[in-house]
Amino acid sequence: MDTKRTTLPLSLINSPILLFLFVHLPPSSLLSFPPFPARRSSITEMASHIVGYPRMGPKRELKFALEAFWDGKSSAEELQKVAADLRSSIWKQMFSAGIKYIPSNTFSYYDQVLDTTAMLGAVPDRYGWNGGEIGFDVFFSMARGNASSPAMEMTKWFDTNYHYIVPELGPDVKFSYASHKAVNEYQEAKALGIDTVPVLVGPVTYLLLSKPSKGVDKTFDLLSLLDKVLPIYKEVISELKAAGASSIQLDEPTLVLDLDSTKLKAFTDAYASLESSFSGLNVIVETYFADVPAEAYNVLTSLSGVSGFGFDLVRGSKTMDLIKAGFPKDKHLFAGVVDGRNIWANDLAASLTTLSALEGIVGKDNLVVSTSCSLMHTAVDLVNETKLDEELKSWLAFAAQKVVEVNALSKALAGQKDEAFFSANAAALASRKSSPRVTNQAVQKAAAALKGSDHRRATNVTARLDAQQKMLNLPILPTTTIGSFPQTVELRRVRREYKAKKISEDEYVNSIKEEINKVVKLQEELDIDVLVHGEPERNDMVEYFGEQLSGFAFTVNGWVQSYGSRCVKPPIIYGDVSRPKAMTVFWSSMAQSMTSRPMKGMLTGPVTILNWSFVRNDQPRFETCYQIALAIKDEVEDLEKAGINVIQIDEAALREGLPLRKSEQAFYLEWAVHSFRITNVGVKDTTQIHTHMCYSHFNDIIHSIIDMDADVITIENSRSDEKLLSVFREGVKYGAGIGPGVYDIHSPRIPTADEIADRVDKMLAVLEKNILWVNPDCGLKTRKYPEVKPALSNMVEAAKVLRTKLGSA
Repeated sequence: MDTKRTTLPLSLINSPILLFLFVHLPPSSLLSFPPFPARRSSITEMASHIVGYPRMGPKRELKFALEAFWDGKSSAEELQKVAADLRSSIWKQMFSAGIKYIPSNTFSYYDQVLDTTAMLGAVPDRYGWNGGEIGFDVFFSMARGNASSPAMEMTKWFDTNYHYIVPELGPDVKFSYASHKAVNEYQEAKALGIDTVPVLVGPVTYLLLSKPSKGVDKTFDLLSLLDKVLPIYKEVISELKAAGASSIQLDEPTLVLDLDSTKLKAFTDAYASLESSFSGLNVIVETYFADVPAEAYNVLTSLSGVSGFGFDLVRGSKTMDLIKAGFPKDKHLFAGVVDGRNIWANDLAASLTTLSALEGIVGKDNLVVSTSCSLMHTAVDLVNETKLDEELKSWLAFAAQKVVEVNALSKALAGQKDEAFFSANAAALASRKSSPRVTNQAVQKAAAALKGSDHRRATNVTARLDAQQKMLNLPILPTTTIGSFPQTVELRRVRREYKAKKISEDEYVNSIKEEINKVVKLQEELDIDVLVHGEPERNDMVEYFGEQLSGFAFTVNGWVQSYGSRCVKPPIIYGDVSRPKAMTVFWSSMAQSMTSRPMKGMLTGPVTILNWSFVRNDQPRFETCYQIALAIKDEVEDLEKAGINVIQIDEAALREGLPLRKSEQAFYLEWAVHSFRITNVGVKDTTQIHTHMCYSHFNDIIHSIIDMDADVITIENSRSDEKLLSVFREGVKYGAGIGPGVYDIHSPRIPTADEIADRVDKMLAVLEKNILWVNPDCGLKTRKYPEVKPALSNMVEAAKVLRTKLGSA
């Protein structure tokens, strides 16, 4: 067979026909193609590189395969087959588009940090692992828990909506090479004729993202374990070289944080130790999500044995100044100019200008065009979007299109510019800039008027809570849930059929009403104090609202992984935002009419809607957030007028949006907190405003959370080992209502009443009983009723036992 590679015209590579062939044919068809010729070269020519790629598949194939396996409806072999087909199609797609440095080992059955924990054999004792290659049973027990052991903590990956599983480490952990996934996947790609770049989470970042094991002093220095993990990394690297790898990528995104000199020295020491194993390899150290601080930049670019350095030049534009001030000779710059966090088409002309300037600094042979970070944070393929109008679609680029953009820029730098492709890009950008659908002058004026002003309720929270208690008459330790109840197969079918116009509006309303009535009756039977309607009409807590606001567009298959098999479909905010009509009043009023107990109106807050959407990049984010806040304010006031006395405005993503650099955090927190206060500034003292936050590190922003001035906050607490309570132990005074979660809803495990009572007892040691609420960590949407009913029953039982105890005390 002639293995000479044929270069396809860029216009063909970008065509829906070719993308369809390589991405959307059944995997069996893809696998029947002849092997691609392997590429093997050092980084010595203009090249293109992708940091990482989405795992779930263009139609969420991995999600459905995982859930079928977890439910016992399919075998491990069937799950592995789906995964192998997805990996194959991804590698072939990138190869066909002309990408030179194609990543492998960015696929995961759950999370790349958990993959690293498995690679290092750092399994907590409670999972009963006795050595050997880690299999699905132990791997998924760490991620999801099992009947006897809770899952490991899950938290946000830097400032994204992706969650990683936090490693639990201590001085006695015995590391061992226990997962050969990185080598296996490299060999898998090689068998297809594709030479890939295996990607590993770097050793220092892994340790910095870990936490001390239970029972280990919280001040334990995790970096003291560096000498124990490096031998495992050396083994992995040695095996990759033996398998034929010519390049590897080590992701060290913690280098963008404000690290002290001790932590920076750990990078120097680690890479000095690894240098001998790097011999014969091109080693890329990749950073992303922000500017690299000057001191960290100097450490990074001096690391031993490293061939190239990757920078996010979209969110880290100031890094350009450091590169201009000095970049090491004979090292390679992986320039992340194509945005891996958003879905807007790249401004190719502007990126080419940036790249040309970099070429003048580092030299043509040392420059590689790359994405700003892994493309796993964006949607998979625009080809699958059949309902977006053509104008809007021309403004967008999903992961598959970004791969083409990277290669187009690389070829343009090499003197092979596709003029037609660049011209079409310029026309699309011009169309977006001038389109009348983007701008609403009235909305712009209203949002602009908010700048520099303050919005607070007139009465302090203590007086408001007194007024609310007189109206609501709640017991001490009142119980509630966060909002959603299980989304059953039948419920999803009803929504799907209504959307497809297969059932009438009356049929739909009756079905949803029946579901709400069932949820209300269940909560009354369980004797929960403040009820929710269960959100059966909602697909997603952000998408549901975006569909009813102007300035938003929606995809059919624009799914993005949040954690495990959980995917979200972020709305696209392309223009000014306003609320044409009430969004939730009908359903909330219906639910309140079914019970005499307080019924919470359920809203998603402006900061969360912003952070969980693909946001327009043609104006500052805070301006868009203020627009959303005004829309939610209208909804809050309409709910109050309809007789809803408890309104929850979820800000689950407040902490997630916090900039990674400390110098930028105060400004963000100022406008984010202000946006929340705008939504409820006009309500009566007797209207109780709740908010909810989950799965982030909140301790460092607790004062901003207090400044939100909510009457009650429910907040994740159980999966993170009750770290939240430490801020109150350290003397932070909190006078509003608070409900630190008493059990982890992301695990199928059912907590006992005694476990829950024990958690609440710990809370009572640091919080006043009159402000404490009892609730789960998060919404119950992803759980099943056989888990939810006993868990909530145990929660209520625990609250009642403690009320009796407190009463007798």
